[in-house]
Amino acid sequence: MGIHRVAVVVLDGVAPLDLAIPTQVFSSRPETSYALTVCALSDRVATTGGFGLVIDAGLDQIRRADTVIVPGFQPLLRPPPRAVLDVLAEARGRGRRVVSICTGAFALAAAGVLDGLHATTHWRHVDELERRFPAVAVDRDVLYVDEGEVLTSAGVCCGIDLCLHIVRRDLGAVTANRIARSLVAAPHRDGGQAQYVPAPVAVVGDTSLGSTRAWALERLDQPLSVEELARHARMSQRSFMRRFTEETGTTPLQWLVNARVGVARELLETTDHSIDQVARQCGLGSAANLRLYFRRALQTTPTAYRSTFTRHPRPQRP
Repeated sequence: MGIHRVAVVVLDGVAPLDLAIPTQVFSSRPETSYALTVCALSDRVATTGGFGLVIDAGLDQIRRADTVIVPGFQPLLRPPPRAVLDVLAEARGRGRRVVSICTGAFALAAAGVLDGLHATTHWRHVDELERRFPAVAVDRDVLYVDEGEVLTSAGVCCGIDLCLHIVRRDLGAVTANRIARSLVAAPHRDGGQAQYVPAPVAVVGDTSLGSTRAWALERLDQPLSVEELARHARMSQRSFMRRFTEETGTTPLQWLVNARVGVARELLETTDHSIDQVARQCGLGSAANLRLYFRRALQTTPTAYRSTFTRHPRPQRP
């Protein structure tokens, strides 16, 4: 139940938004036990935004951290200083959790942290990551990659998805959702970053399916078909399927499953309802279905998940 120390390593040429994301998510809050430190090799660091930063803490803070996060930086062709790479490799060697946001993956790769693992980065730079570091299995169409104690996010705002995922792993869905609401961010986004790659032809149409998704979220305990969703959106099924995938990066049915699993997680954390009751309330129908989708999505069972998160455990030192 002790303090979990998070060190954010600021490299020269850091992207301001990439830095802001973990400092917001892992800032001190009553419902968490994260202790955040921003550190760097020197006390002054340039940013891609045209302004400089004054950093109070040095790289020695990484040796005290339980989680080490490297935000994105430029230029990518200039590797980080050897002292930074050594301390990142050392942190991983000691079993600490090591995380990158956006192009921060290039620093982890240069330190050898990603060798033999799956990883991702901004869609503009996946080819370069793959070319420069052939020992890394680059995943192109994901928001983030979780390899246990090594995690990487795709471009920029995908860092929010990854950081909330880490909170969800550490403290459960209720706490992660509370932080997401304070950031006015989606607790969980579906699909991959391919949906954000510029298309050669603009998407036709002047309406979003956001209202239909909101309508569906209020009725997850009811049977919902693609036909019903398309009818609500006042579109043909073919057009609806195409537009839905363009907007979310996933299919309507998979989106519904993910949303229902999310509801199930909150119910398991906050109620003493039976597994059958939870399955019915979230729209998955039966305990067998709930177990199936939990295993697919989270590699655990509803009972084990409830045991882990109902008492809101704090993250522990590995």
